[in-house]
Amino acid sequence: MVIAIDGPAGSGKSTIAREIARRLGFYYLNTGSFYRAYTLSALDRGIDPEDRDRVYANAKSVTITVEDGLICLDGICVEDRLHTPEVDAWCSQVSADPRIRAMVNDSVRELAHGMDIITEGRDTTTVIFPDADLKFYFDADPEVRAQRRAKDQPGMAKEAILSAILERDRMDKEKEAGALKVADGAIVLDTTLLTINQVCEKVIQAVKSTR
Repeated sequence: MVIAIDGPAGSGKSTIAREIARRLGFYYLNTGSFYRAYTLSALDRGIDPEDRDRVYANAKSVTITVEDGLICLDGICVEDRLHTPEVDAWCSQVSADPRIRAMVNDSVRELAHGMDIITEGRDTTTVIFPDADLKFYFDADPEVRAQRRAKDQPGMAKEAILSAILERDRMDKEKEAGALKVADGAIVLDTTLLTINQVCEKVIQAVKSTR
């Protein structure tokens, strides 16, 4: 079974997906981590993230694997480096390249083959798994999303985080490939006023109703 979750940054996709995977015994897969890993690799090697050809060539030269649910670059775990402000600033730009999106899509589908998974990330419900058994689109007020991100990025001003989120929303919605939008048949959940447990319960109830 494939459960796919889409939505803007800070809407609760990762937190909820991890918890539901734990409760249901599914494999958790964050597609956005692949783009973040390619972005991190480019930054580590001094490649200008705006130089699409060099970023793409570098992406082809590295190997991304998932080991015990953690993202590894060429065998080295980089999970704790995927959400730095630098990666946040450039991952949308990197992920806008259709060539890199195609690489990630193929990798994710291969990992998911024959498994019960819950996956989340930009265009998960529209492009990667348009035929998922269940599709969700999480949304939330930008101010609330900024508050949530602030907890993960101590030291950064909330105003700066909000500005970055709004810019990320704009870029994600205007992408030439994999633009952010609600998929056909997706269940839309506004998580602004909901607790983690409340959202999990809504998703799990939907899962139970399909079985």
